[in-house]
Amino acid sequence: MKIGFDISGGDFAPVNCLDGAILAANELPASVKLVLFGDAVQAKTYFSEKGVNPEQFEYVHTTETIDMGEHPTKAFSQKPNSSIFLGFKHLKEKQIDAFASAGNTGAMLVGSMFTVKAVPGVIRPCITGILPKENGGFGVILDVGTNADCKPDVLYQFGILGSLFAKEVYKIQNPKVGLLNIGEEAEKGNLVSQAAYNLMKDSKDFNFIGNIEGRDLFGDAADVIVCEGFVGNVVLKSAEAFYKLIKTRKRSDDYFDRFNYELYGGTPVLGINSNVLIGHGISSAIAFKNMLLLARDISEAKLDEKIKTVFQ
Repeated sequence: MKIGFDISGGDFAPVNCLDGAILAANELPASVKLVLFGDAVQAKTYFSEKGVNPEQFEYVHTTETIDMGEHPTKAFSQKPNSSIFLGFKHLKEKQIDAFASAGNTGAMLVGSMFTVKAVPGVIRPCITGILPKENGGFGVILDVGTNADCKPDVLYQFGILGSLFAKEVYKIQNPKVGLLNIGEEAEKGNLVSQAAYNLMKDSKDFNFIGNIEGRDLFGDAADVIVCEGFVGNVVLKSAEAFYKLIKTRKRSDDYFDRFNYELYGGTPVLGINSNVLIGHGISSAIAFKNMLLLARDISEAKLDEKIKTVFQ
């Protein structure tokens, strides 16, 4: 297995990326090779200075970088020697099994949609977030920002994608799928929520348990929480802000410590013809390590192939 990793992506690249690659290499088996996309000379020099053997990695030398503030579509098409462009090129040509980056999120989505493309039948690919549960487990929420507005059939498909992700990667058997709403009753919510509920209530594609409310997010009511990207992003950023407040006040708690984004590393883009992971721009070395380990898990689970099978 080969996992591509953009070492030019993120606010603190390449140092955090390279340190993350070192940490991941220490935990990955010999059968998994990390392919680093970026300045190969700089990376090899850094590894040597750290006392790390540069030859344990493979390299694709790049001469361009897509910066965070650049227009995603223009930058992707106008910078063919960038780490993101070449990463997707290798992914499309199946020279790597997964590609992970904390670089320009828009460019990563452009590459996902226009290079490896959506699985036929998937209306809108999406991204996920992790919500720790009080009982020690966690739930998956989707979408968390890719699709701000969704039609009912798109939300239905999120139920399928989230259920597959929870089952195949996180080994949650028969995951419970809930629709995030302002009340549990079927008639609650806006017109989109009501229509989505009617589509999902008799589903044979996943285990739908009905509407859930915001107070249920961190309990055991659902394993997969479906919502529009606008709502999901607000939920995710609120959880991040709460964790930051806890740390600012110098409080420590076993449960609240699990809100640390570093533990989860990144999110896969679900519904495309390969394995792509997007990380937080401020990712630390630990976050990068965990993103690369998740890339391994997703590739081993053959999640993209299982999604294709379901949508055929």
